Amino acid sequence: MASIIRLQNSILSRCILANASKNYRLISTSPKNRETASIAPNAVKEEAKVETKSKNWVSYGFSYTDKKEDRDTTRSSFFFAVTMCIVWGSFVWAYLPDTLMRDWAQRQGYLTLRQREAAGVEPISRDLIDPSLITLPSDEELGDTEIII
Repeated sequence: MASIIRLQNSILSRCILANASKNYRLISTSPKNRETASIAPNAVKEEAKVETKSKNWVSYGFSYTDKKEDRDTTRSSFFFAVTMCIVWGSFVWAYLPDTLMRDWAQRQGYLTLRQREAAGVEPISRDLIDPSLITLPSDEELGDTEIII
């Protein structure tokens, strides 16, 4: 058992020595109050001005330098995309006049049907198409085919 612990310690020490040459830093959690960096007072004021302009600002992709321009462009593009295109576009599309005349054709069909019924004529004439123009298959060609009327 002791030999396993010694082997583990030797392997661990080799890994630490091998990694030490790679410039790894160990993190220390002890408070080191005296080892703080100091900055000139003028630099702090200038840095504070720069930070207040861009503090907690993430660009929407329209402007990476000016926050106001970025927000204005974002809001206007969403206004035009959502309000103008989607809302007003669907409203206009829903209330467009019938350009293919579907409603007119249906109304005309109902009016013609009512006129024919009032006159006592069949709704659709049997002679709408001349029977001499229609060629029907003979009984031999039909064979055992079921005919549903």
